[in-house]
Parts: sequence; C-alpha cells; structure tokens
Amino acid sequence: MYQKISFKFFILLLLLALNLSYCQQQSADLVLMNGKIVTLDEAKPEAQALAAKGGVIIAVGSNEEIKPLISSATKVIDLGGKLAIPGLIDGHGHFMSLGQSKMRLDLTKVKNWDEIVVMVAEAVKKAEPGEWILGRGWHQEKWDRPPSPGVEGFPVLYSLSKVSPGNPVLLTHASGHATFANAKAMEVSGVVKSTRNPAGGEILRDPDGNPTGVFRETASGLIGRALSLSLSRRTPAEVEAADRREIELAVEECLSKGVTSFHDAGASFGTVDLYKRMADEGRLGVRLYVMIGEGNASLAKNLAEHRLVGYGNRHLTVRAVKRLIDGALGPRGAWLLEPYADLPTSTGLNTTSVTEIAETARMAHTLYTLIPDRDEGVALQELARRGKMDVGVTRRVLHILWQYDLVRVW
Repeated sequence: MYQKISFKFFILLLLLALNLSYCQQQSADLVLMNGKIVTLDEAKPEAQALAAKGGVIIAVGSNEEIKPLISSATKVIDLGGKLAIPGLIDGHGHFMSLGQSKMRLDLTKVKNWDEIVVMVAEAVKKAEPGEWILGRGWHQEKWDRPPSPGVEGFPVLYSLSKVSPGNPVLLTHASGHATFANAKAMEVSGVVKSTRNPAGGEILRDPDGNPTGVFRETASGLIGRALSLSLSRRTPAEVEAADRREIELAVEECLSKGVTSFHDAGASFGTVDLYKRMADEGRLGVRLYVMIGEGNASLAKNLAEHRLVGYGNRHLTVRAVKRLIDGALGPRGAWLLEPYADLPTSTGLNTTSVTEIAETARMAHTLYTLIPDRDEGVALQELARRGKMDVGVTRRVLHILWQYDLVRVW
C-alpha cells in the first residue's frame, strides 16, 4: 500500500514538474495588452494583445487569450487602446551615410542654391581654418529656381567659394552619385582646368573649360581622396569612435520613424566587422540586411568569411553583393540607350566595365542595382550568357525591367 501511494505521489510530482517546465517554455518575454494591434493577417487583421519570446511573436489574440503566457519574468506593456503596428522595413538605404547625415549639413530641404551658400557660410564661422565642411542631400531638380550662373542646371562654385575661402567644402548630391566642391577643396585635391575626366566620371565644366564644382560619379573620387587623406590622420580609436557614433545616430533615426529592419546597400567589410562587434555587445538596435559594396579583389579575399545569416540574435545578415555599372538619373550619370532629353550630348556614364561585373557575377550571388535602360540590358545579357551558373542561384534585379529585356534575355 505504501509503495502504491509513493509511486502515485512520484507520478504527481513528475506531472507538476513537466507542467511547470511547459509553462516556463511557453511564457513570453514581452506582452502587449489592451491595444489595437495590426497583424497583417487577413483572417485576423486586428488583435487586442500580443506575446513575444526571444524576439519572435508567439501569439496574438484577446487579453484573456494572451494572459496565460504571462509569468513573473514577463514584461507587460498596457497600450491603453493605442495602435501598434509591425516595424517598417527599409528596402534600400545606406546605413552609415544615414548616421553621417546627422553630423553634416542637411541639404535635403533647401529651396535653392542661395540657401546652401548661407548654410555653408554659417558653418565656416564655427569651423577651424582648413577644416572640411561636409553636407549631403541637395538636388537641383527640387529647387524653386535654377541657379545663376549655372551649367546644365547645376550651380557654379563662385558664390560658395567666396564664403569659404579657407575651408574645403564637399556637398554630396541626394543620389550619392555626384558631389559639389568649392575652390579650396579642388585646390587641396590638385584639381585644375587641365585635370582630365577619370574613367566612368566627369568634371562638369563651363564654356571656357573651367571646372564648375560638380563632379559626377567616379570623378567625385578626385576630391574624396583628399578628404580621405585628411581623415586618415585620425587614430584607429578615433576612427572607430566616429563610426560607432554614425551607427548610433542611424539606429536612433530609424527607430524614431518606426523602421526596425534596414537593407544596407553597399557596406565595406570593415563596416561589417564593426556591425558584428556592436551586435555582440547588444548595441545594434535594428536588424540589418547588408550588401557588400567592394571591388572584385576584395570580394575574392574576404567574401566567404563574411557571409552571415541571422547573426547576433537575428540582427545581422550579410548575403548579397552590390556593384554599380553606371550612375544615377539625377546627376545624369545613368547609362541610357538614348541621349538625355535635356542633355543630348550624353547617354550617361558606364562606371564599371561589363567584364568586371561579369567576374563579380561569377564569384557571388549578385544583386544588381540598375536604372532600367542600357545598363540593365547589358547586365541581364551577361547573366544570360552565363547560363551555366548554378540554376539555384537567386538573381535579383531592382527597379523596373523593360519588356524587351525580359523577352530578349529570359
């Protein structure tokens, strides 16, 4: 009799232990209650409560349905009837540049060239002699009036150089595919009237052949190298501190707008290494899907060891390569089949050779970013020509495909 009671008691304890273990496994880390939660599920478009565990939603439903998932360790947030929506995913951006933009002149909202000159003049007052003044976001097509004097709708450097004689100024176009430099920036960069256009780039000139200050595509590197030289004088600790600050600012900006995942279109291997360190520290506040933006020599050396999927509690994935075969439409750098309507002498710029792009395609699952015209056709034809590649390879082409390209290639 005693043995039967002991056995039953043992079974009861075992069942209680299993039930406790099950409850602990099912209990949520986070519960949202009393809200209007958008689920994006057509069968149940709205819920009152939500439970998450390990960063994953495990249940949605009414308050009563979710309450059993609450334990003493669960963080419970009472939404008080407020709206909760899934985090937004940015499909194409530049994460470090986003952070940098918060540390530079924001030119995205200027109404005309004169406003930019005023902003730079104010920045000069706060800068040390010789200090670089940087900005980003201008777009001549969005101004309320064309600049005067101007060339091809772009400003000429005279007014900018006048307010910044002792400071190099470099202002990046909203597209990232052109820059504007003042006279001091060109001086320290060694750019003069006789400087030739680099392959895949163009120095915009006035009718007398003088540089206007606009540098398209790879020509921006003529000024960028001088800036890089200036920045290279920093210590490794100073470089990492600045890079970390850019990431922190980018995270803050994303979360302030409800963006919780971000496709970073073109990062260096060094940047990925820093992302990894910050993910390990739990300081990468958004989920990043990173495309590597390096040349073939660097890809061949480093790509394999940098492929990551769901690293750092699913905060870092690196599984795409971004290469550019041409420029952007705004600065008229996109490589078109026909001349630009407002610049009949140009069909744009081929910034990277087809041979090099083909080599990239051979080495990696390539993500092409294309303006739908000549560059796209060339890239698609190259992929078609390389039909012997593994048929399981996924090939993504962003933006729009012309119908005849689809017919011709696929």
